[in-house]
Amino acid sequence: MLRNGAGLTRVLVIQHEDGTGPGLVGERLEAAGAEVDLRHPWQGDALPDDLSGHAALLVLGGTPAAFDDVAWWPAVLKLLRGAVADEVPVLGICLGAQLLAVACGGTVARAGHPQIGLYELSAHPAAVADELFGDLPPGPVAVQWHWDEITALPPGAVPLLYCPDFPNQAYRLGPRAWGVQFHPEVGAAEASQWAASDTASLEGLGLDVQAMLGVVEEAEPELLAIWAAWADRWIAVAGSGP
Repeated sequence: MLRNGAGLTRVLVIQHEDGTGPGLVGERLEAAGAEVDLRHPWQGDALPDDLSGHAALLVLGGTPAAFDDVAWWPAVLKLLRGAVADEVPVLGICLGAQLLAVACGGTVARAGHPQIGLYELSAHPAAVADELFGDLPPGPVAVQWHWDEITALPPGAVPLLYCPDFPNQAYRLGPRAWGVQFHPEVGAAEASQWAASDTASLEGLGLDVQAMLGVVEEAEPELLAIWAAWADRWIAVAGSGP
């Protein structure tokens, strides 16, 4: 296992803007005793050339699009490609899942309509045998907050979860890399913060923001139960090393 000098699993976490931190997944990493090496490239934090000093890679969400001209995208894409090739555990969340797809030959585009709020997910048959998704309850719910979508998965990707309008909600690349379009790290507090910072856009969609937030808040115990256990399974993979 790749560990730091203190004997703890070291996980590289890439955050793309303020307010989009690792949330519940970060809490579970810390509870497991992992060292979270959180980088903020938009604030000037350098990204490593490779993952030789880390046991796993977590790439978070954010406002930029995977197809935008962002200064640190080449470094992120390189890390993602290298991790998949070397079978280093990877988790890409929302934008992170889109970047993982692009890095490995998939495509991302603006969605026909945004997906905001709480949505139920369905499992593809392959999810049953997956290390992370095999133990999910039927019809799990998750917070969604995206304007873009993965329009084509990379070659060899295994589809795991879907919903009617967005077929690529979760997938696996190789044995140790996962991308999820939804936000397993987010609960009611984060959703409220995001809504407050984007009220005009959400109301422009005709969305009843307060009703949507009420649904998320009501479902929070279920969200925590499902996605904390799911995050723990990814952390177990990360701790097992390449």
